Amino acid sequence: MDFSKAFGATVREVASGERDGRPTHIVRASRSYQTTQTDLWSAVTEKDRVQRWFGEVSGEFRLGGRFSIQGNADGRITICEPPKALALTWEFGGNTSWVSAKLENTQDGVLLTIEHELPTDETSEAHWDNYGPGATGVGWELGMLGLTAYLAGNGQSTLAAGGAWADGASGKNMLCEWAEAWGLAHVKAGTDHIVAMESADRTAKFYTGEC
Repeated sequence: MDFSKAFGATVREVASGERDGRPTHIVRASRSYQTTQTDLWSAVTEKDRVQRWFGEVSGEFRLGGRFSIQGNADGRITICEPPKALALTWEFGGNTSWVSAKLENTQDGVLLTIEHELPTDETSEAHWDNYGPGATGVGWELGMLGLTAYLAGNGQSTLAAGGAWADGASGKNMLCEWAEAWGLAHVKAGTDHIVAMESADRTAKFYTGEC
């Protein structure tokens, strides 16, 4: 499977938010897909399809249902408005954050926007100070890459091929570029350039062990 053209996000944004009266960090990534809104919704919400590009999943894929991603997060689906909007809690490592997906028809296909809102408790802030938005952003870009390859392929799983790509030279180079791009998005949001790019460098090393 050719991942050379299956890039990650085309828009990267970092913002501040508020939830339950407490400040949050928002990491937002967008990419257009050459398919229909209904097909893209199916690909990101139906268990049999999700596990071909994202990972092994289980649970109740409905409003209020709980899900589990093997080796990753658990959560609860809080908004389900097919084929336009999905929101869920993201429970990982004893902490809860919030993820939403918006699907919009455009002239270029269907724009998928993933927004991950992160809390600012002591543990979460320590992680943010170390890695900035890149740890979250690069992770979602890997998902976007897998989704792109899956939709462009023959419906087979992209997980093994994607893992091999990420472990190879071209994949590591791309991961480092993504990390740098998130650093620049962090700067654009108002963070000191040196601080943001040092965090981006740590993110790149986290994902690749190199750069």
